[in-house]
Amino acid sequence: MTPTPVREYRWKFRSNGANSLEKLEAVKKLSDQLNTSSILSEILFNRGVDSFDKARAYFRPEISDFNDPFLMDGMDIAVDRISHALANKESIVVYGDYDVDGTNGASLLWSFLTSVGASVKYYIPDRIKEGYGISNVGIDRTKQSQASLLISIDCGITAAPQIEYARSLGIDVIVCDHHEPGEPLPKAFAVLDPLKPNCSYPFKNLCGCGVGFKLVQALAQKDPMRSLVGDSLKQRLEHYLQYVTLATIADIVPLKDENRAMVKLGLELINSNPIPGIRALIATSGLAPGRITAGQVVFILAPRINAVGRLGDAMRAVDLLTCDNYDKALQLAQVMEEENLNRRRIDEETFIQAQEIVDQYLNFDNDTAIVLHQEKWHPGVIGIVASRVVERYYRPAIMMTTVDGVAKGSARSVAGFDIYQALKRCEDKLIQFGGHKYAAGLTVEIGKLGEFKEAFNAIAKELLTEELLTPEIKIDTEIDLKELTPKFIRVLSQFAPFGPDNLRPVFVAKGVTIAGQPKIVGHNHLRFKVRSNGRVMDAIGFNLGGLMDKVTGANKTVDLAFSLDEGEYGGETYPQLKIRDLKGSS
Repeated sequence: MTPTPVREYRWKFRSNGANSLEKLEAVKKLSDQLNTSSILSEILFNRGVDSFDKARAYFRPEISDFNDPFLMDGMDIAVDRISHALANKESIVVYGDYDVDGTNGASLLWSFLTSVGASVKYYIPDRIKEGYGISNVGIDRTKQSQASLLISIDCGITAAPQIEYARSLGIDVIVCDHHEPGEPLPKAFAVLDPLKPNCSYPFKNLCGCGVGFKLVQALAQKDPMRSLVGDSLKQRLEHYLQYVTLATIADIVPLKDENRAMVKLGLELINSNPIPGIRALIATSGLAPGRITAGQVVFILAPRINAVGRLGDAMRAVDLLTCDNYDKALQLAQVMEEENLNRRRIDEETFIQAQEIVDQYLNFDNDTAIVLHQEKWHPGVIGIVASRVVERYYRPAIMMTTVDGVAKGSARSVAGFDIYQALKRCEDKLIQFGGHKYAAGLTVEIGKLGEFKEAFNAIAKELLTEELLTPEIKIDTEIDLKELTPKFIRVLSQFAPFGPDNLRPVFVAKGVTIAGQPKIVGHNHLRFKVRSNGRVMDAIGFNLGGLMDKVTGANKTVDLAFSLDEGEYGGETYPQLKIRDLKGSS
């Protein structure tokens, strides 16, 4: 496969909307209050952290900082219905989704409800046979299990017909979801979704498992659960944050406000006292216990949880995550390891095929977006491959395969292009769709694929400007390398966990000199040293081998866009510039 092409980037400095004088004054005030450098204060200010109290919550979050769960519309109704089910010993089914968010959400709800004496089972639909969300098959199985209450997690907000079917069978449904609501809202017993019209919950960016956590938080505060939980409420809630952490990071929701607080606390627990299933997952994936980062969740732990649902039965993920025996958990985690290896092989084969089709048949003068369909692509990997296609070509991408005589697929987008709204504009060409701003799922009749591709491309062509098709690097601030002191680096590390809306800070250093001889290492990675004002630092640019000519030559100077990372040599770590882009110094 050919290397990822070198791409032109737009460099844009971050701003939170304040004018330059307001920003200068606010940054100075924050710097004085926190007794830290103006550069670190500027990074905080750009993230909306503009006071001492907000900085305290940012760096030292506590469960008491979380929003009141009863602010979520429908919460009191949901809590009363579940309390009634416990009092009357009704059977409950927790109905999840097959991804990391859905399986962790199901694990969280099942674990809590079991701990307070509920008769509860979990159910995850088969990705290929049933597809996403609540299905009539799943409802029939709920009925067969003699359950009278179904609690969905990470799905259900668009399942109006299925929920109506459940009601006809005498099953009450409580929806815990975070996806965009459809019209009409399902006539469930209660609907918990921060995006629901007129919902007053102040934070709108929870993942599905996060909504489930708010339900648990509410239940634990009300009788009869409060007496069952006892004095260990804070400890119990912290325990469940491990599930929320995996789900929030993996679902790529904004890592700010309540999400960031939950993830920061949850990562501390995962690193200090992980539940058996997560501990086993860490062990079989070869990670160092106690040093798990958000990035490792995204790229190492989450794919293993996802793999069992992509290639088979996702119930195995919940089996692992709810397992209380470490030896058994190790056996389950090893299955995930093997499934993930198989998934990676299929993923790579599919990506190569997709790349060949794009390179041979697509003309980006006519095709603004990438819409691909192959009837034998594995439905479990096309979402991953769509993301890789976007990364390579920087175009919205839709990958579809044939399932039960219709085209089913996944859509992924580029910054600034709301792919959910784009699909909504051509929904007359679709059987169904759902999702988020940058990721969605869809189903199309085979006979309408051509019409859909044409309609979707027309919308993409209308909305995607040349600027939006040029990826942007958001710069936090300009810096001199001499300011990268050990104290600065230590404080900067506390900005973690990093993710959407709290990305690893990116700096610009101008006019730095290339020191020594740059070289290509690994798979097209550019490695070199830079010097500025007497400070020499290591630098590496992953997949930036194509920029070698810009760093070779006597006394070469460049402007660098970079983040701070750690390199490792001989067991010792050292600060390293992770190059995002570089330009010839002006």
